[in-house]
Amino acid sequence: MIFSATTYRTLSGTKKIIEVPQKKATQWVIYKDDKPTYFVDLYDLQTESNAMMNSLVLCAKRSIREVLELINKKNNINLFLPRISRVGFKIKVRSELIELNLKPIPKEWLAYSL
Repeated sequence: MIFSATTYRTLSGTKKIIEVPQKKATQWVIYKDDKPTYFVDLYDLQTESNAMMNSLVLCAKRSIREVLELINKKNNINLFLPRISRVGFKIKVRSELIELNLKPIPKEWLAYSL
């Protein structure tokens, strides 16, 4: 899949963030240990993991950050959505399209009892 690798300059330094080029509110690139590892699309119900995330986020009316926090606690891992800047100051330096093969979050981590 094609993603956008955007470099930002912030007060804390330069950050490179992987994003979806035509971002929708239901699509995220999930990082694990500071590397883009998983891709979640809540409306791609063909993938069982995405269907389970749909249930956890949309049906349970939780934010994606809350769900990731629960998954992290339950499975002792470090999944997160990247933040460009905590203060809000950012300057876009450059952007390029890259090909990445990001998998959905493993369904073993997604129990309906979160």
